[in-house]
Amino acid sequence: MRLDDSGLLASLHEGMFHQPLWHEFLERLRNRTQTRYTSLAFRPIDENRIVELYAGPQMPPHLDRLFAEKFTRDPLPYRTMREGRVYPLDDLIPADDAMLQSYRSDFLQGLGVEDIRAVRVTEPSGVDAWLSCAGDHMTSSTTAILIALVPHLRTALRSFVALERERLRSTLTSEAFGRLNFGWLTLDGHCRILDMTAHVDHLFQRSSVLRRGRYDRLTPTSPRLDRELTMLVKAFGENIEARPRAINLSRDPWIDMLIAPFRGASVAAGDNPVAIVYLSGDRSSQADRCEQLVELFGLLPSEARLAWEMAQAIPITQAAANLGLTVETARNYSKKIYAKMGARGQAELVRIIMSSVLAIT
Repeated sequence: MRLDDSGLLASLHEGMFHQPLWHEFLERLRNRTQTRYTSLAFRPIDENRIVELYAGPQMPPHLDRLFAEKFTRDPLPYRTMREGRVYPLDDLIPADDAMLQSYRSDFLQGLGVEDIRAVRVTEPSGVDAWLSCAGDHMTSSTTAILIALVPHLRTALRSFVALERERLRSTLTSEAFGRLNFGWLTLDGHCRILDMTAHVDHLFQRSSVLRRGRYDRLTPTSPRLDRELTMLVKAFGENIEARPRAINLSRDPWIDMLIAPFRGASVAAGDNPVAIVYLSGDRSSQADRCEQLVELFGLLPSEARLAWEMAQAIPITQAAANLGLTVETARNYSKKIYAKMGARGQAELVRIIMSSVLAIT
């Protein structure tokens, strides 16, 4: 039997990218089998709930209420179905099961459904899906179509599960990067942005040191940095072993950038990245951080300003100069800071601050 004459297989394999999921496939299957309803139900990754998709006429309000009040969810014993076998409705509703007989007479027949053909498919990782056709009568061709669809549905389900797992990993990774104030973007040989994490877009919005310029080009505000970025990306395009370069873009708020050759491989069409840019940017200004240090550790504002300078691993002599203090005054402040924070030196001060909630705010 040829399944692809009506675009049925194409819509099955493309259905995971559509919204609603697999709606075109279910409509095509309904037209192909000349049945009243088609449905696809599956259990998502590591979840007990069942996602139910269907094509067909809208359920009448009185039957919708009946279903919610009496049956809660489809009571047919789908979980006990043998994988790959097509079941008729009579095999799913035993004659001695009063509840299922009521479901058939009160609900299904009210929908105009006299018979069903259903098949269970299990993806290799264990995710189940159930494909059903329902109507006033079933033909042998409906059963044959469902049997022919089993290996294709299994493949489509496997692809969907893999895609959902990658989406989940990507979401968790993006959230972790965001909490660490860290992100990345990839560039082609003309410094055009090909891909990036959400955190980078947020950094563009709250800082003026970098922006997405014309033609999606990564554009530093500083002309000097712009020229340096252009030269680095060109060098990485010519030599994948070229040395990465770290650049401080801003001190308040603190933003660093590491530019490195892109050593990954892509089989996708289009421009290939030649460089990857890692960005670490503080969400808060220096004034905000000093205020948070006052609240967390009971420091005076003058002490908090010095503590934040020292937390950037700046020597106390340089920190004093940055704040307009004498070295002697800065040393006196540092003793009070260490006492209040329970630190035995600058290294421990850095650890205490960077392991506090300031690291995720």
